[in-house]
Formats: sequence, C-alpha cells, structure tokens
Amino acid sequence: MENFQSQTAENRYDKASLAKNNGATQLSNTNELDAEQLAELMLKVANLRCKVSFAKLFKHFGPKISAFGNQRLHQQGLAMDLVQETMTRVWTKAHLYSEDKAAVSTWVFTVMRNQCFDMLRKVQHNKEDSFGDDIWPLFESDDAESNEDDFKLSGTLLRHVDELPPLQRQIVQGIYMQEMTQQELADKLGIPIGTVKSRLRLGLEKLKGFMEKHYD
Repeated sequence: MENFQSQTAENRYDKASLAKNNGATQLSNTNELDAEQLAELMLKVANLRCKVSFAKLFKHFGPKISAFGNQRLHQQGLAMDLVQETMTRVWTKAHLYSEDKAAVSTWVFTVMRNQCFDMLRKVQHNKEDSFGDDIWPLFESDDAESNEDDFKLSGTLLRHVDELPPLQRQIVQGIYMQEMTQQELADKLGIPIGTVKSRLRLGLEKLKGFMEKHYD
C-alpha cells in the first residue's frame, strides 16, 4: 500500500496549507473541476494509483471538507483531521468507486460524512470518559497511602449515588461498580444504548454538582 502520509507531504497538502486556504469559497471558479474531470481523475487513482490525479482530487475536495469539518466539529484541528482521514479513505478505497452508481462528489462527501460521524462519536465518548474520571477518582485506587480525606470523599460519593433517581443509579452502579460496558448494560436491561448514555450523563451531572459543592 502506498504511503499516504508521504504522498500528502510530497504534494504539500498538509494541515498548515489547508488551514491557510480553508474554505471552498476561496477557490476560484476557474479552478473548479467538473463531474467528468473528477470521474477521470478518480478512475486513474483507482486503476493506476496515480499520485498526480490524487493530488488534484485533494486540492479540489480538501477545502470543501475542511469547511464542512469546521461547521460540524467546531475545531480547526479536528477539521484538518477530517480532511486527512477522508482523503486517506479516498486513496485506499478508490477501487470501490463506481461511476455508474454515483458522481465522484457524492461518493467523496459520503465518505466524509461517515468519517465525521465517527469522529463526533469518539469526541462524545471521550467527553463522557473524562467526565466520569473527573468525579470518580477513587474507587480503583489501591494505594495504601491514599489521603484519608479521599476515603471520606469516596464514602460520601457512594451515599450520593444511592440518592440518585433509581434509573440513573442503576446505570452509574453498573458502569462504575460492576464494571460493565454501556452495551452490556443495554443488553441486560433491554434498553437502547442511547438510553444508557443519557441516564449515565444525567447521573454524572448530579454527582459532579455534589463534587463542586464539596471542593468549594
């Protein structure tokens, strides 16, 4: 497999250049490629692994993907990651493109949207993990020299878990005390995983409110 990173470096489509030229509106209309030209380039990438053709596709789609990423992900760095990840998939999966089924733009933007959804899910998952770590720092510690106040805090936190609404308490206890995954809880309780996530978030918000009061 061709080295994608060296290819992008070779053609100078790194994050800095994309940031400098961010936004599809910055491209001149005279530089826009029509559907026939895009199809020709894509087929060369698919059949010949043509780097020159890929560079032209990257130049055409890169700013558009970046603009979409800025709108949906709200971070320049994540938008640049979306460009890199999308175009990596275009390069590696070009052989799957069928001119009879879709225009190149449709195909590339479908790849882009799917990648964006994956990134949003990861961002949300990381936020939830970080949120839980912020308010649940003690139960996995086996350090004999842990501060006495920390143990008191653990006991107090447990009492507040018991005070959560039953549905939220069930999820928080399952995740943090029984060490079940969200999917395992969803399967056990017969509820959608989205419901598990929302109940967990609500429970953690209540516990975080307690923590903020405690440390104040």
